[in-house]
Amino acid sequence: MKKIAIFASGSGSNAENIINYFADNDHVTFPLIVCNKVDAFVHERAKKLNIPSYTFKKSEFEEGEVLTLLKKEKIDLIILAGFLLKIPENILNAYPHHIINVHPALLPKFGGKGMYGMHVHEAVVASGENESGITIHYVNENYDEGQIIFQAGCKVLPTDTPQDVAEKIHALEYEHFPEVIEKVINRIQTR
Repeated sequence: MKKIAIFASGSGSNAENIINYFADNDHVTFPLIVCNKVDAFVHERAKKLNIPSYTFKKSEFEEGEVLTLLKKEKIDLIILAGFLLKIPENILNAYPHHIINVHPALLPKFGGKGMYGMHVHEAVVASGENESGITIHYVNENYDEGQIIFQAGCKVLPTDTPQDVAEKIHALEYEHFPEVIEKVINRIQTR
């Protein structure tokens, strides 16, 4: 049995999609959803899915309380699904190559601090790019610089707005992120 914690900061649509993908899988469980915002809609999704959600303060994240929770729940893998904080060193050290993020662009383009959500799509459109996509990667100490696991692209038309690009990216995330997570799970050993 692989135990997965999902970290999210917003609405949690990717988190819900991932959890639903594994609903009939007897080898994967989601003991908790971790969030840095008490009013994030992901908590409502967690209630609907019958999964405990935990809100933490930044100090608890950096000083070890979140890591203690992860260890108590015997978490094998951490999935970042719209999570906006940088992962602290204590969690990185405890979960090397066991933290996965999806970024809404084809890294190394449009990555780094401040490049998340609509900021990315606005930058893609403003630059005149004719392609964007998603990058699923392991998390390291730098924003969006961890080893790339998977990328998928989509066309960006000259008439596309940032919202149009966002819709294309969400479709790619929903299609590919759970499948890539499943492949990673099949390769890892239980902690």
